Amino acid sequence: MSVFDGTYHWLDDDGPAFGGPGLEPRWTSSQKDAVSTAYAASSRIWFTASHGTLNEIYYPTIDRPQTRDMELLFTDEETFFHEDKRDFNYDFHYVDDDALAVRVVATDIGGRYTVTKEFITDPHHPVVLMHVKIEGDEAILSRLKCYALLAPHLDGGGAGNSARSLDIAGKRCILAWKNNISLAFGADCGFTRSSSGYVGTSDGYQDLCSHMHMAWSFGQALDGNIAMMGEIDVAKNREFTIAISLGDGHHSALASMMQTLATPYAEHLQRFIAQWHRAESPKRLAKAATDGGKLLRISHNVILTHEDKTYSGAFIASASIPWGASKSDSDLGGYHLVWTRDMVQSATAMLACGRIDTALRALVYLACTQHPDGGFAQNFWIDGTPYWQGIQLDEVAFPIILAWRLWKADGLGNFDIFPFVVNASAFLVRYAPVTQQERWEENAGYSPSTLAAVISALVCAADICIAHGSEELGKFLEDYADWIEAHLDEWTTTNRGMLLPDVPYHYMRIRPPAEGEPFHNPQIPPGTLHLSNRGPGEKFAFEARELIDGGFLELVRYGVRRADDPLIIDSLKVVDAVLKIDTPYGPCWRRYNHDGYGQRKDGGPYLGWGQGRAWPILTGERAHYELAAGKDVTSFVTALEQFSSVGGMLPEQVWDYADLPSEGMYFGRSAGSAQPLVWAHAEYVKLLRSVADGKVFDRISVVEERYAVPKEKRTFQSRMEIFQTGRPISAMVQGGTLRILDPERFRVVYTTDNWATKSTLDSRVVGRPGSFIDIQTAHDETGSILFTIYWPESDRWLGHNYEVAVHEEPLPQGTAATKPKS
Repeated sequence: MSVFDGTYHWLDDDGPAFGGPGLEPRWTSSQKDAVSTAYAASSRIWFTASHGTLNEIYYPTIDRPQTRDMELLFTDEETFFHEDKRDFNYDFHYVDDDALAVRVVATDIGGRYTVTKEFITDPHHPVVLMHVKIEGDEAILSRLKCYALLAPHLDGGGAGNSARSLDIAGKRCILAWKNNISLAFGADCGFTRSSSGYVGTSDGYQDLCSHMHMAWSFGQALDGNIAMMGEIDVAKNREFTIAISLGDGHHSALASMMQTLATPYAEHLQRFIAQWHRAESPKRLAKAATDGGKLLRISHNVILTHEDKTYSGAFIASASIPWGASKSDSDLGGYHLVWTRDMVQSATAMLACGRIDTALRALVYLACTQHPDGGFAQNFWIDGTPYWQGIQLDEVAFPIILAWRLWKADGLGNFDIFPFVVNASAFLVRYAPVTQQERWEENAGYSPSTLAAVISALVCAADICIAHGSEELGKFLEDYADWIEAHLDEWTTTNRGMLLPDVPYHYMRIRPPAEGEPFHNPQIPPGTLHLSNRGPGEKFAFEARELIDGGFLELVRYGVRRADDPLIIDSLKVVDAVLKIDTPYGPCWRRYNHDGYGQRKDGGPYLGWGQGRAWPILTGERAHYELAAGKDVTSFVTALEQFSSVGGMLPEQVWDYADLPSEGMYFGRSAGSAQPLVWAHAEYVKLLRSVADGKVFDRISVVEERYAVPKEKRTFQSRMEIFQTGRPISAMVQGGTLRILDPERFRVVYTTDNWATKSTLDSRVVGRPGSFIDIQTAHDETGSILFTIYWPESDRWLGHNYEVAVHEEPLPQGTAATKPKS
């Protein structure tokens, strides 16, 4: 039965489905074989593929998934029922080496028939196309029924979806909707029958699995977790094209689908490939690869694919939801969000490929997303809306470094980076050296990797400021960087290491803040880190000296430390002893010891706790260090290439233990987190550029020239201690300078003789970072500096004194912070 409501011919068929609202929604596997879109910006739709099937479809921006998955089901209605992703052996290919058109050739386990599928998007409309060709035994094909099963997760989730069958221009199709998003699902030959049901009760999979034929033809399923199914008459259509169209409203989705199906698939494919040929990867870098440039071509295109087309220049971390098959609608973000850290890695990889315009788009987008205080959200949606709320100083530092790189490459065009850089620098001055979270987004304190980025960014910012005529601000930022660098080893190392008996002195993963310092947690014992990703019954509190990661290698990458620094070399011995995993494909490293973010020991998914696994990106980081140390890194390049999936996707983590076939876990192959991790692809691309150049591409010349030289050959020496009310200090060395900073204008009243005499100084303003005063001590001075602060603009006194003791070198241990004294 059909109903015409004045707009559409709705097909009621067997009436409404039963069993609503269906099972609790889940996303799908995060182990993607491909992420793809048309190269044209007019095609605002993306898809992912895994296990030979179509997964999430993103529309109208790269951060908004609208489907869970779509697969084909087959039956002869008597003897077998085959599911696309479980009952076939499949080969994965790209139709063209330089494009992201996917071809999957799947053969049923009995070898009786073959299904060849190609996935692309319409180069000019928000439509995903799957072209299908079925070949095999004629006796089988004459009885074969094919069904396309699609699970919509519109507007970010599986709950609350609705669908109805309808006739449009003489073709049977299905329309789904939720809020303002509509999805049209059809085929060029039209569905012979269709049905919409609730997942787990009345959906098409339950129907075929139970009856081995299509017994249900429900005309609608409203407000639930639903699946839509359309039947293809294989006897008449051995080759056909299925279209999934998305739009802002019913008519938009339906019209786009019909417009796309009106053009033969072959024409769409030809145009799709031709567009991607405009973005070929650089052949010079392919010479540094060991796979003929295959992973380079894929990585280059994967990075570009993760840029949005409405918000130009916005790159997400991954079109995946880690452990998605175990995640419900409550996991809104997954990895399809912007992290400035990951995004700058992507933009820098594009610079390594010579794509200055792409990197500039990224920088301009970041400048438009920067907060008024100069910072950035921990991560955020494409439109700039914050998601998580942590403060990560490296995510403020990296955009400054990107700005400096583009400036040095003469790639800024008419874009003025000065205000952007000054604002970001002011944020770093306000918080550094203590970050609320380091790059693993978990703990507060003094992080070697974070401080590597902060020091480098401040030096880059100083270089920019001086070139723009702000020499005083430039010198101020250099002083701040020098102060951090001078204390770097003091703040981030232990001399009581317990991880490797012969190496007690090494970098730590992070030193937690002490009492009186920013982000100090009084609930955690001093010097202790709390790891919240540990499992039930496991130890979760560790002394900082018990934990190490390889983040200190960032110091070498950017030029803050030399590769032959003895502390770096000794710390690597500890890293290799506790974090290195030799897989069948090459060496890989875990993030840090006692990490709980990863596949559980039984192979199950990470759901708040698990076991940290090895990360291929860390193989790339180690390769960059080895290259800086003058060693051959060919084996590391090969390892990264071999860690990639059948579709060339680099995973976030690999299974780093013996094979566990029952859970689909194999030693050295992708574990269940994110795949692809775009940061890993960026690391690989930059590694090829580094190998081709014979030097680390990420090295920052002004940083290297300032710090990566023996200290006796430096042109400067930092003897400054910096005081802020948010991070007070209690000691300094004689002959040094006490610099007092504050965001506002202020006046300091101080004494060096316990108020027998006193002096007054007014602060000097250096723009957004605020204002400062310097108190110079004599080379033989001892005693204390007592001072208080007055803010004239608000007519406000501090109300107590601070005391900073002046010592002979070296400073006594434990003098980093102090409580205010009355």
